[in-house]
Amino acid sequence: MLNETLKKRLSRDRPVTSITLRIPVDVVDSLKAIAPHKGLSGYQTLLKSYISEGLRRDQARYSADAVERLTRALKKRGVSDKVLGAALREAGD
Repeated sequence: MLNETLKKRLSRDRPVTSITLRIPVDVVDSLKAIAPHKGLSGYQTLLKSYISEGLRRDQARYSADAVERLTRALKKRGVSDKVLGAALREAGD
């Protein structure tokens, strides 16, 4: 499932929307100063990069948490470690 999400994110023809954010001027100034050091064309690109990084981190965290909770629930119901391990390996393929 995560691989499918990643494939969609890499697609160049994804629909986009415009949003408005109120960000302090000094933060925008900092973004403008840092962007060229990271090889980015501008502060908006850097801002999108920061959003993407945080989103990927949180998605990985919460996806892992969901698998962990499901694994614990199945163990409580008597599913063996052997069966769980095989299922997790199969799901990772």
